[in-house]
Amino acid sequence: MASSDLKALVAAELAEPVDPRAAAMAAALAAEYPGAARAVLFYGSCLRQRELEGLMLDFYLIVSSYADAYPKKWLRTANRLIPPNVFPFAHDRLIAKYAVLSEADFARECSPAARSVSVWARFAQPSRLVWAANGAARERAAATVAEAPPTLFRMTLPLLPPDGDPLDVWRKGFSLTYAAELRAERSDRSGGIVEADCERYARLSAPVMDAIAGQQLESPGPLRRRWRRLQRKGKALTLIRLLKASGTYAGGVDYLAWKINRHAGTKIEVKPWQRRWPLVAGLILLPRLLKRGAIR
Repeated sequence: MASSDLKALVAAELAEPVDPRAAAMAAALAAEYPGAARAVLFYGSCLRQRELEGLMLDFYLIVSSYADAYPKKWLRTANRLIPPNVFPFAHDRLIAKYAVLSEADFARECSPAARSVSVWARFAQPSRLVWAANGAARERAAATVAEAPPTLFRMTLPLLPPDGDPLDVWRKGFSLTYAAELRAERSDRSGGIVEADCERYARLSAPVMDAIAGQQLESPGPLRRRWRRLQRKGKALTLIRLLKASGTYAGGVDYLAWKINRHAGTKIEVKPWQRRWPLVAGLILLPRLLKRGAIR
């Protein structure tokens, strides 16, 4: 469990101001899920951007339950079996994508019990809590986010020499998590996460170490084997999520092509038939991209 100092630091970071348009977008998004929306978190590279036009903003929508969020059973089932569901959203000339998780799944995926690394890896990085249903929802979301950095340290610290630089724990952790997903970004992208805000990661390091103090950590050998399993599973899950998104995310094939072109420098052009049959397009496109090394 996160220490009180770590919770306070994370809560303060989550409360930092964002572009008012991003906050308005989060409120509009929450309004699409009346009675179910609990919190909206803003994360990703757009946090550092002053000009948001033409960018794809990233949000996580936390809901009370999938039954509350969706009238359609197949959406509830998809979100429960292969979380999260991802959807597009547009508001006031800005565009975004948002992932949906229940409060229970969000808590699990930020903890050592996570099924994959994707959620805790993202929320060990900076994010903002841009909308909450009430004070209790805000506190619960902040407490969950505060579990992500200790999870990273638990999963990384035994693999490094003792008494090393705490920043190396973050660097190693992000490197391992990038290797556990199919990525369109350059292979060195994970190394730049810490360098982009060394002061932030240095400030969090001591409270994170306090949070895991006294806990039994895995020994290096079993932990390395666990990471190999996570990396195999994570790449498979990323592929499944992308294929799911190509069928359930409106414009999913266009988004997939845009993201890969942006990060990998490719020039993929989506054909009309691929928009009509997005799942088939995804099944054909992804193996080709893997072979070419556009995604890793």
